[in-house]
Amino acid sequence: MKNLMLTDERVIPKLMNPKSGLLKEHIARYRFAKDFVKGRVLDLACGVGYAVPILLEGDKDSVVKEYVGVDIDKDSIEYASDHYRHPKARFVVEDACNPKLYQELGLFDCIVSFETIEHLEEDYNFIKNIITMLKPGGVAVISTPFGRGRGIKCSNPYHVHQYTEPEFRYLLSPFRQVRIYHQIDECIEEPFPGKKYYLMVAVCHLL
Repeated sequence: MKNLMLTDERVIPKLMNPKSGLLKEHIARYRFAKDFVKGRVLDLACGVGYAVPILLEGDKDSVVKEYVGVDIDKDSIEYASDHYRHPKARFVVEDACNPKLYQELGLFDCIVSFETIEHLEEDYNFIKNIITMLKPGGVAVISTPFGRGRGIKCSNPYHVHQYTEPEFRYLLSPFRQVRIYHQIDECIEEPFPGKKYYLMVAVCHLL
C-alpha cells in the first residue's frame, strides 16, 4: 500500500487534522461540485483521490455513473487506488495538458479541476483540453486563487500564474456560459461587495 508525505501542495485527508482549514476548504469545493456532477465525471489533477467518497458515497439515485481521476503524479495515483477504491472509480496517471487525452479517456458529462491551472504554463491548452473532453451540454467546475496577474511572480513557488478575475474570465471565454463564485474558508458564494475572498470557483457550461 502506497504511503505519501504531506507537502505544501498535497492534501491527504487521512494524514491531516480534520479541523485543518486547508483540508476543509478543499473538501468544500468538492461538496460544491456535487450539485453539478452527473454521468461520467473526470477529476483532472485529482491528487490522492479524496473526492471519491464526497462525490460517490450517498449517491442513492446513481447520478454519477463513473468517476475517473487523473493526475500526473504516479505516487498520488497509487495512493488513490489503494485508499479510495470504489466500483465506479478508476485512477489514471496522465498529463492534464496532453492533447490526446480525450482519445484515451473519452467524453464526460462533468469535469472538475481544483487548484490546478495556476500550476500550468499551458493554461490555455488545459482549458482547450477540458472543452474537447466535455459532452454537448456538459459542465466544468474549475477553481483558482486570486492573484496580481497572469505570469506575475507570486509568493507561491509552485504557481506559474495567479489570475485577476477579468483574466480568469477571459481564459474561460471559450465556454458559452460562465458563472464565477468566490470562496473564503468553507464558504463558496456569489460575491458580496466589500467582502474579501481568496479564491474563484467557476461553473462553466457548454450549451
